[in-house]
Amino acid sequence: MSDERDSMSPTKVGLGVLWPAFWTALPIKLAFAVVFLAMDLMQFEGRIGLAFLMVLASPVTVFALPIITMGLESHIGEGAGIGLLFLLAIPIDMWALSVVGRTYFLEKFRKEPPEGLGLTLWWKCAVVGAIFLPLLWLIVGTVTSAAISMAHSLLDLELFHGLPVAERIGLELSLWGSVSLVVLIVLLLIGVSLVGRIIRSTAQAALPLSDSYQNVVKRWDMMRVPADQGLMLTALTLGGVVLSFMFWAALPVTTPHPHECCRKPEAKAEPPFRPIEALNKDEKIIAQLELQIDALEKQKAEAEKDKGKKKKAAASEATAPAAKK
Repeated sequence: MSDERDSMSPTKVGLGVLWPAFWTALPIKLAFAVVFLAMDLMQFEGRIGLAFLMVLASPVTVFALPIITMGLESHIGEGAGIGLLFLLAIPIDMWALSVVGRTYFLEKFRKEPPEGLGLTLWWKCAVVGAIFLPLLWLIVGTVTSAAISMAHSLLDLELFHGLPVAERIGLELSLWGSVSLVVLIVLLLIGVSLVGRIIRSTAQAALPLSDSYQNVVKRWDMMRVPADQGLMLTALTLGGVVLSFMFWAALPVTTPHPHECCRKPEAKAEPPFRPIEALNKDEKIIAQLELQIDALEKQKAEAEKDKGKKKKAAASEATAPAAKK
């Protein structure tokens, strides 16, 4: 059994520690990130903002991303909240690595977790990330640029001249995207393997367990339960309430509003259609129209009677002088 533990794959060891630590620390970091975004303390570029937040959840990026930002002149974002978020991420990563590392040492290595395991794993992972991630950034960027140029030159051949625009874009994206993705996955596996070797070397220097299997399982389970559960629940509740108030207090100030020149006219909601009222209204309108038509017909008949009387009077006046002569 000890030989099997010593011969564990470094990649498996790295994933076994980094992946649970990632999900242990991610909710806390995302809560602070959302509050800082609401307070307008940091701004990210839209195309890599989400990726930056996800990468921030890993303890290997605490020194790597500042080096990439300042040393390689890669603009990721701006604002004082980015640096503050990095500072807050340090104790969170230490705590997550301590919780995950101790249980992993007991379960997989059957070694006694040394004191300060979270701090030890954190600074070693941070150093590896500060060296490896900038190299990964350069290599992937160079490979991507070369793959894009090769895809352009390949699609300029006469064989692809009749290809429609949509299919041409999809084929080009598939050509250089697959190459970049393969290179990225291989380099990430190498980086995880380096972290796994560091964790395995730390485990080799630790003392072996002398307890029975039942006591080891009991210790492993009790590590997940805080010593003072009431205090921990109270602290988490108060922290969540404070962050919620900070978020809602800052959100209306930084919420964008349309300019006065760009405001849309207020649209009034149409009243609901009621068929009975519509029929009654139509009947009233029809009755009013009938009355108006009857009045017009009466006026027309009276006008015709007046015209007839006038004609008769004019005819009688014309015949009277003729009779006198």
